[in-house]
Amino acid sequence: MAEYKSPQSEPGTEQRFVLVFLLMAGVIFGAQFLMKKYAPTPPSSAHPNQAVQSAPVQPPVSAAATAAPHQKRAASSATAPAEQAESESEAVIENDLYRITLTNRGAQAKSWILKKYSDDQGHPLDLVNPQAAAKYGYPLSLWTYDESLRNKLNSALYVASKTGTTSAPTSLAFEYSDSGLTVRKELEFDHSYVVHVQTSVFLNGSPVSAFPAWPAGFGDQTTPYAYAQGQFEYQLNNNTEHVPAKKISNGNTLHGTFNWVGTSSAFFGAVFIPDKIDDLYVVTLHNAIDIAPDPSKPNETKPADVLGVAVGHPGETSARLFVGPKALEVLYSIPVPSIVGADKDLRNVLNFGWWGAIARPLFSWRYIGLRWFHQYTHNWGWAIVLQTLIITLALLPLRIYQMKSALKMQKLQPQMKSIQEKYKKYGMRDPRKQDMQKEIAELYKREKVNPVSGCLPLLVQMPFLIAYYKMLGAAIDLRQAHWLWIHDLSASDWILPLIMAASMFLMQRMTPQPGMDPAQQRMMTFLMPIMMGVFFFKLPAGLNLYYAESNLIMIAQQAIMNRTGLGREMREIAAKRARKRDK
Repeated sequence: MAEYKSPQSEPGTEQRFVLVFLLMAGVIFGAQFLMKKYAPTPPSSAHPNQAVQSAPVQPPVSAAATAAPHQKRAASSATAPAEQAESESEAVIENDLYRITLTNRGAQAKSWILKKYSDDQGHPLDLVNPQAAAKYGYPLSLWTYDESLRNKLNSALYVASKTGTTSAPTSLAFEYSDSGLTVRKELEFDHSYVVHVQTSVFLNGSPVSAFPAWPAGFGDQTTPYAYAQGQFEYQLNNNTEHVPAKKISNGNTLHGTFNWVGTSSAFFGAVFIPDKIDDLYVVTLHNAIDIAPDPSKPNETKPADVLGVAVGHPGETSARLFVGPKALEVLYSIPVPSIVGADKDLRNVLNFGWWGAIARPLFSWRYIGLRWFHQYTHNWGWAIVLQTLIITLALLPLRIYQMKSALKMQKLQPQMKSIQEKYKKYGMRDPRKQDMQKEIAELYKREKVNPVSGCLPLLVQMPFLIAYYKMLGAAIDLRQAHWLWIHDLSASDWILPLIMAASMFLMQRMTPQPGMDPAQQRMMTFLMPIMMGVFFFKLPAGLNLYYAESNLIMIAQQAIMNRTGLGREMREIAAKRARKRDK
């Protein structure tokens, strides 16, 4: 089976986020060691992401797919009389969760409104992307390898079993036949976000590879960033893949076993759950439309990626289609066929990225999860504030350990400087330079000092910070969530990044750094806050709230620690060395 290897990240943003923290670690590490000739070179922790290349599956030939189970159906379809409607009509199906408008032209969905969600203008959210759907196809259209047949299937006037508005649970059927082509779609609706879809397409008695599709993105995608969050994804037993647009080919076919296959935006998804998971054909759809990043300048456009997927078996396809929010409680309620030991619901549609093992508990677990705090605060912003307070206090021992490690290193400075002076006359390539390294290593061992221990707390916190970033970016609960002046905690905000940068600057000024070179100290004090402020400017407000509050709490912690014996000793060392430099 042709398959993709997951990039394990959202396109672009998460990778930059990781690079920023790696850069921070590198700068801090270098501040302690790189300016010292005795310092060992730190091992690189970066590993390149390699994609797996695989040959595409050749499109199946319709006539070759004929099998015994289809023979009876094929014989009757070959002689079926022409059947089509005289005019276009609509049927509306609704329950407490959605309102779906279907047209008999192509037997497809013109509108798929989720009643519990709204768009950026406060209107009910329609998951059908109007611009992309008009160009590349509407939900429940049929995708075929023959473009002329595809156009015919999706423009014909089907005979609908009912019209008007109907409440779920209910069913709806569409039928069409002409010139040996017979098509039938049956849709069953219940009280959930799931619609059961059955399609059959035969041409002159032979099954046709015509698969039901969600072909063209989502209605909540209105900005370049929102389109960039689009993914193709699938699960094969205990393996789940989330593939960004840049790795998707239009019209490529995967063939094999899938528990579920779909496409999604940042917060919503359309996922096919086949009744027969084996021998499934999956066609990835990747197109582009022009959008205006600035609504006030509609004539200035740029291309945006639109993803879709078609799923089925040649001839007849039976599957459940989930169209709804990527909310954990919803995804948990959708059963999925799988082997023993694999997840039996759609929980993995919600992609927490590299650090999902940390991010998922941070969101959903009792006593530590954001949802648990929300049930007491009834506001997602205040839930972040409360959770951040607990987390930052829990990380305090790491900061104390970091200060103690730095103090030990500074106490060894005179002895290490003496060793350096002893070997200063030898060149870098002189074998006797190795003796200097050995003496320094013996000094570390004798004084029980680990030279990298000062950086370990930061390295321990990095996965946690990245996981928190992924958790806040993936949680639909933060979409359009208000907090004080912020109207959407999942969108960017300009005030919190300024607070974050200012607090980072103040924290750097307050933290004693007795062994750091003055040039490095200025870079850490001024350049790092500016760089982080610029980077965080486009990130979700919820993440900026977490980071800004963490800095403010750490400023209070640092002020208290500066008054302890450990803090006073570090400040005295720093002041003493500053006086020596001034002389």
